[in-house]
Amino acid sequence: MLTNPASGHGSAPHAAERAAARFTARGVDVVAIAGRDADHARRLVEGALDHDMDALVVVGGDGVVSLALQVLAGTDVPLGIIPAGTGNDHAREFGIPTKDPEAAADVVVDGVTEVVDLGRIRGADGTDKWFGTVLAAGFDSLVTDRTNRMRWPHGRMRYNLAVLAELSKLRLLPFRLTLDGREVQTMLTLAAVGNTRSYGGGMLICPNADPRDGLLDVTMIATESRTRLIRLFPTVFKGTHVELDEVTTERVRTIGIDCPGINAYADGEYACPLPVEVSAVPGALRIRTPRR
Repeated sequence: MLTNPASGHGSAPHAAERAAARFTARGVDVVAIAGRDADHARRLVEGALDHDMDALVVVGGDGVVSLALQVLAGTDVPLGIIPAGTGNDHAREFGIPTKDPEAAADVVVDGVTEVVDLGRIRGADGTDKWFGTVLAAGFDSLVTDRTNRMRWPHGRMRYNLAVLAELSKLRLLPFRLTLDGREVQTMLTLAAVGNTRSYGGGMLICPNADPRDGLLDVTMIATESRTRLIRLFPTVFKGTHVELDEVTTERVRTIGIDCPGINAYADGEYACPLPVEVSAVPGALRIRTPRR
């Protein structure tokens, strides 16, 4: 069981204690690991794979899930999730309880192992990275860039200020997309590529994405009107934005994305600068999910 101590503003260690107690009560042996940083945690997980384990359980948010994907993709070891982050979009997708560590632990013990797809990112800079939820590039990645550069304030307010700052500079960006070999040059606000439906804590940016269909859903938004973008924002939580004139969607196996000066983020984490090639990899992950 790998814990990210920083997840959920420091709430993950408590969630880990509760989950570990439930596992012990259920007769499950738990080996707890916690890395000093992401690289150390990854080395610990890779080392754990060399020992006979039934599952790797992660406690935290989508960042620690992303770390686990880099190790588990293509293996027979299933992933279990004890959600303890701020977004928890992986857990939401698969119906894993997000506010009850004991119930999430029960899913690991009593649930089923599903085989699902992952997305794979290959960057021009040599990046080769797996993701489970959504890759985003454009307005939202510019907001994240700015948030990461800011030192004040802390928490959600920092992100909100970054949104306002980027809204003041809102412009259409020149994208070159290659959709299953078909090249498209277009001006967009953002492009999002979904293996699953949501990012950012439940924003249904790709509302029809299915991590079992061997395909990626692409959502493209094109508006340089601040008012329209602000009005569009609430509809993303319902997934109804795809019905608006400013939004187009595609479904592909592979997409190339390029836009000068823009970074790609996936599972809420920095991936690499564009250009990238993103592919759906069917059946790349085994994951413990609730019985239906």
